[in-house]
Amino acid sequence: MAIDLKQYEALPHGDMPGDKVEIGEEHVKKATLIMEKLEGMLDEVIAKDGRAVIAVCGGSGVGKSETASLISYFLNEKGIGAYTMSGDNYPRRIPMYNDAERLRIFRTSGVRGLVKANEATPEHFDKLRAWQQEETDASADHVSTDPWMKAYLDAGREGLTGYLGTTNEIDFDEVTGIVKAFKSGQDKIYLKRMGRTDSELWYDEVDFTNKKVLVIEWTHGNSDNYEGVDIPILLNSTPEETLAHRRARNRDGKTDSAFTMLVLELEQNLLKSQAHKAKIILSKSGELLSYSEYESLMK
Repeated sequence: MAIDLKQYEALPHGDMPGDKVEIGEEHVKKATLIMEKLEGMLDEVIAKDGRAVIAVCGGSGVGKSETASLISYFLNEKGIGAYTMSGDNYPRRIPMYNDAERLRIFRTSGVRGLVKANEATPEHFDKLRAWQQEETDASADHVSTDPWMKAYLDAGREGLTGYLGTTNEIDFDEVTGIVKAFKSGQDKIYLKRMGRTDSELWYDEVDFTNKKVLVIEWTHGNSDNYEGVDIPILLNSTPEETLAHRRARNRDGKTDSAFTMLVLELEQNLLKSQAHKAKIILSKSGELLSYSEYESLMK
């Protein structure tokens, strides 16, 4: 049976400036399924604490923004006030600078790896510089013709792993402070807004007077680096599904760089390491999964 999407056209969504939310039938079906599983859990938390925090996490293209927005919408329709907050407002750097910092860390770590492996020759650096200019230096394909590149890639990967999703990249303390303020019953809370330029950084005072649920939509919503989430929800996507989505989205014919794909892979590893804490896991195709089913799928 087709779903009438008109009622969702003006749906309030997360508070990330410029964020685009396009509700499709698959999002409505997923959110409806989550709501069926969620209600009992939510009632228990609200009865105990008065307010509850839900985190909707997952990888690239899995529909976090749309699903979180629908959950808030459904809760508000039931008379349970809810607000959707985007965790993407809380990195320490605006996106442009954070992307540059990720790349800097990868390349600096990689070059140090070459030095440590005694592969820091002028010839190698000449080749590496050309690949960096082409933005292909994160590609494992180079190892087949230039085995010394393994030292660069391994060290770069290790360096990047020590940055992505850590307190070095993200101000988790600020998010914890917001969650604590909300759960303590505070009605007026200042929330950060971060756009894509230096001048797009400000705070809005949000009124939580009639809100019982805070829905955080965020890749790192299930992270160990902050506290206070009552019900983590994982929207799962296998690496193959993520890749297929990104290829389908690149309508102009451009493909993701090897570095972007490395970042996505490392983020996927983070999600996997935290998945055991999720109270609800939903597959890309919209099926509820137990943790053991999730583990089998991800193998």
